[in-house]
Amino acid sequence: PRRIKMLDNGMLPPPPYEMEDNQSTWLADTDIVFIDPVGTGYSRAAKPELASKFFGVNGDIESVGEFIRIYLGRNERWMSPLFLVGESYGTTRASGLSNWLFEHGIALNGIVLISAVMNFQTIRFANNKKLPLVLMLPSYATTAWYHKRLSPVMQARTVEQVAQEARQFAANEYMPAMLRIGDLSAAEQNALAEKFSSLTGLSKDYVLRANFRVDLDRYMKELLRTERRTAGRLDSRFTGIDRDAAGDGPDGDPSMSAIRPPYTAAFNQYVRTELGYKTDTEYYILGGGITSPWNWNVSNGYADTSIPMKDAMAKNPYMKIMIACGYYDMATPFYAAEYTVSAMNLDPSLKKNITFDYYEAGHMMYIEKNSLKKLHDDAAGFIANAMRK
Repeated sequence: PRRIKMLDNGMLPPPPYEMEDNQSTWLADTDIVFIDPVGTGYSRAAKPELASKFFGVNGDIESVGEFIRIYLGRNERWMSPLFLVGESYGTTRASGLSNWLFEHGIALNGIVLISAVMNFQTIRFANNKKLPLVLMLPSYATTAWYHKRLSPVMQARTVEQVAQEARQFAANEYMPAMLRIGDLSAAEQNALAEKFSSLTGLSKDYVLRANFRVDLDRYMKELLRTERRTAGRLDSRFTGIDRDAAGDGPDGDPSMSAIRPPYTAAFNQYVRTELGYKTDTEYYILGGGITSPWNWNVSNGYADTSIPMKDAMAKNPYMKIMIACGYYDMATPFYAAEYTVSAMNLDPSLKKNITFDYYEAGHMMYIEKNSLKKLHDDAAGFIANAMRK
């Protein structure tokens, strides 16, 4: 019912921070239960030696699934419509939970995935790994468009048009070229670099010197280097100031710096005053209470919960999925989410249950006033559609 008052574009306001009524609250459409998994918020393991059992893909899903099962029982809500909403790693959790819950007799009406990452090999950069480079490129293009680093012809297009041209280049030219990158002729390399440069705002010389491997840190640093600024990761509309402009990567994420203080301050004030819960315990922001390495529970090094969600969709063909993507999100890029769904290779009768919605903001699109309203309206429509029989 309440929200932190950022600037209308989502940028950092000057302190002290303020709260205001949330005109786009989802409470008009649904009851909401917020869950802080162990290691986040005020949630702690009962005994420190038990903490590590929760800190992993499987342990996290099981503990949150058990919370949901117990909550439904204690509050006698077993026959209520049930939706999951997850953001960022919460989308990894929600997609994995869909199958865990079904196997425990709990079928979902729908899932809302905000800034989705289900398959981590789509966003983890590594030597000789091509997929994240290709899937990130459309987000580079939308970022360059926002910062007006493209040609006048490209700048005259909409962000949707720029994104679509970048998708086509990534799939039809960039990925095939990367599969034989060491065998391209000088002419082919030059043509590829020209197109890469025209879409990303980077110089052709830089692209060639990087051997077409521009990972996220490099891009955040290079795009606005001549202005001695860096682009944000969670929201590439934000710009930061590094100690110097000579490095290969940014000192940090300016979009993270902009949201952490106001949201921390507002929640701590809200929970103590309006909700009446008083404690000296630290409210852990962004998993600050994770005290041991995360167990990814995989043999190939990359977690992938899109497969459990695919299984859940086959078992429960009524379950609908809404995926909300920010055009300026470079943490969980929209093209990576699109690829992940495509790679699920769903039966056509199930594929129609997944919808994508796009926002002219970043990872936390709701900090931007117009995107906040659009997200509410999209979610309200999604909930209503998922409830139709």
